[in-house]
Amino acid sequence: MELLHVVAFILGVAFVAGTLLSAVRTFVLPRAARPAITRVVFISVRSLFRLRTRRARSYEAVDHMMAMYAPIALLILPVVWMIFVGLGYMLIYWGVGIESWEYAFRLSGSSLLTLGFTQTIDMPTTLLAFSEAAIGLILIALLIAYLPVMYGAFSRREAAVSELEVRAGTPPSAVYLFELFNRLERFDTLGDFWSQWEDWFAELDETHTSLAPLVFFRSPHADRSWITAAGAVLDAAALAASTIDIPYEPRANLCIRAGYLALRHIADFFRISYDPQPKMDDPISISREEFDEAYDRLQSNGVPLKPDREQAWRDFAGWRVNYDTVLIGLAHLTLAPYAPWSSDRSILPQRTRK
Repeated sequence: MELLHVVAFILGVAFVAGTLLSAVRTFVLPRAARPAITRVVFISVRSLFRLRTRRARSYEAVDHMMAMYAPIALLILPVVWMIFVGLGYMLIYWGVGIESWEYAFRLSGSSLLTLGFTQTIDMPTTLLAFSEAAIGLILIALLIAYLPVMYGAFSRREAAVSELEVRAGTPPSAVYLFELFNRLERFDTLGDFWSQWEDWFAELDETHTSLAPLVFFRSPHADRSWITAAGAVLDAAALAASTIDIPYEPRANLCIRAGYLALRHIADFFRISYDPQPKMDDPISISREEFDEAYDRLQSNGVPLKPDREQAWRDFAGWRVNYDTVLIGLAHLTLAPYAPWSSDRSILPQRTRK
C-alpha cells in the first residue's frame, strides 16, 4: 500500500509540474514553443469548430463561427490547467496520508479555488494547500496579464491591414495597388511603404510565434485577413522587383525577405512543410497565364512595365517561390477570406506554372 501512495505522490507532482511548465511556455517564454496541453486544447476545440463549419452555407457563416475559435480556446485553456492541477494535488494529498479519495478531492478543490471550506489535517497538508492556492492564483494572473499583450499586438496588426485596404482594395490585390499608385503618381513613396511592411513582418514574426493564438484571431471585417494582406504586399514587392519599370528599390527586396522569413517561422510552429531552399525554377501556384493577365491589365492602365515579359515572369516566379507554399498553407490553416493569388488556391487544387 505504501508503494501506491508513493506512486500517487510522484504522479501528482508530475501532473502539477507539467501543467506549470505548459503555462510558462505558453504565457511567459518569449519564443516559439509547443506545450502539449496547449496544443491538445487548441486542436480539440478546432475539431469541434470544423464540425460546425462543414454545415455552413456561406463564407460569412464560416467566418462568424471561426471568429469565436481562438477566444473560446483561450478561455478553456486555464480551465484545463486548473483541472490538471486539481487532479495532481488530489493524488499528492492521497499520497501523503489522506485515505479518502472524496476528502482529497474536496481539499484539492477548496484549496485551488481558495474557497477554504475543507480543513487540512496537519502541517504538511496545510503547506500543500497553500501552494495549491498560490498556483491557482498565478494561473489566473498569467491569463489576465497575457490578454492585454495579445490584444495590443492584434490591434497593431489590424491597423496596418486596414490601411492596406485603402491602397490595395478589398480583397487586397497587388495589381490594384500599382494601378492606384500610378494614377496618383505616388511611385516615389513606395520605398516608405516597403519599409513599413518590413517592420510589420518583423513584428508578425515575433508575436505570431510567441503568441501563437494570434494567428487565429480574425479581423473585425469578414473580408479582411492578416495572411491575405501579407500575400498582397509580398506579391506587390515581387512585381516591383521583377516587372514594374521603376528605379531599383532595395527596400522592396528586404520586405520580401522579411515577409517570407516571418511566414516560414509561423509555418514551422504549425508544422506546415515547405522547401527551405527552393530553386528559382521550382513550380509555384501562379500560372503563366495568370501572370500574363496581370501584365496586360497593368499595361492597359498605363503602369510602366519592363519590356521583356519573359524575363519579368522568370524574376517574379523566382521571388514568389520563397513564400508560395507557406502563404497558401497559412491561408488554408486560418480559413482566410477570398483574395487573388493566395487564399483563392488554398483549398482548390493548386495550379502550377508552366
